[in-house]
Amino acid sequence: MKRVLVAILILLILAAVALAGVSYWTYRTVNTPVQHAHANDFITIQKGASPREIVDQLVGAGILPSHMATMIYLRTIGDGSKLQAGEYQFASPITTLQVLKQLEKGQDLTIKLTIPEGFTRFDIAKRMCEKFPGLESQKAFDQGDIPCPHAVGWEMENTSLIRDIAPEAKNLEGYMYPSTYTFPRDAKEADILKAMVEQFRKVWTPEFAAQAAAMHRTPHEIVTIASLIETETGVETERPIVAGVIYNRLNKNIPLGIDQTVVYIAKMQNRWDGTINRSDIDADSPYNTRKHAGLPPGPISSVSESSIKAALYPQQNDYLYYVRNVDVNDGSHWFYASAAEFEKGKAKYQQWLEQQRAEKKAEENNNNQ
Repeated sequence: MKRVLVAILILLILAAVALAGVSYWTYRTVNTPVQHAHANDFITIQKGASPREIVDQLVGAGILPSHMATMIYLRTIGDGSKLQAGEYQFASPITTLQVLKQLEKGQDLTIKLTIPEGFTRFDIAKRMCEKFPGLESQKAFDQGDIPCPHAVGWEMENTSLIRDIAPEAKNLEGYMYPSTYTFPRDAKEADILKAMVEQFRKVWTPEFAAQAAAMHRTPHEIVTIASLIETETGVETERPIVAGVIYNRLNKNIPLGIDQTVVYIAKMQNRWDGTINRSDIDADSPYNTRKHAGLPPGPISSVSESSIKAALYPQQNDYLYYVRNVDVNDGSHWFYASAAEFEKGKAKYQQWLEQQRAEKKAEENNNNQ
């Protein structure tokens, strides 16, 4: 009898250990984010599909990592009867729990479009094509006529939406406000661009227009300056300082020397490869602020409200130069009034940059071994 009791006790212990192990594995699996290749696709869950069929479909698509873990969760903690049919977009990466929560919430036939601060019109066009497969421009691409971003770019040359603000603008660059938008799946290019411009118009207040006039600057010039500030610093508190530098150089007729303008030229010419080359710096374009004094012909990116404010209310200072602050390496800068001091800071930055390159190369070599 004792042996039987001991055997039963051992079996109970083993069962408890196994249950604990399965529970831990299930918990970890359903809470681990999974990368998949369908973030821009719509997944259709058919009406009447059983929980098992839904899970099978999503596991097959690589959106759920494990059929067993998902079914264990649904049978113990979740409720498979709450999963709803419909069309879904699942972000990547995403956890099993997030997928199930989305399925319980029901179908979502809208698309979220996020435009970060500093995106160019070329970046925006590319993202629109990625997120909206039903665009007329995307259909043209699918038929082999023209790349979708190029077709969207042509739509951006329609400046009727901003003619009252910036009659001299040649395109919508700078006037498509960076934010997160929600559109129906069948939204057209014109609908999307109109929404972004309308958001800009909400930000561009009568006070801003009055301040631009008081500075003897057109709104287009202010938005252009704001786009330069946007691309030069992501540190909001130093944007008015950068604005002060830009105005000081403009007043002294010193070329602005902003590298992002030559990046913009490369993007306009469809040859940007992620690295500023000598050919970019030497580009003969009115956008090249290394070669030409004054402002470029127009904005070079989308602009945030803080950059617009910085352009309208710059800090009064004597600075003519700035360089990245490598001591804190948080995206902020050192500012200088003299060329000699600037050269010292620049040398320190270049030394840091060489060190970063060497460390990156060493890391790549280690990974290749």
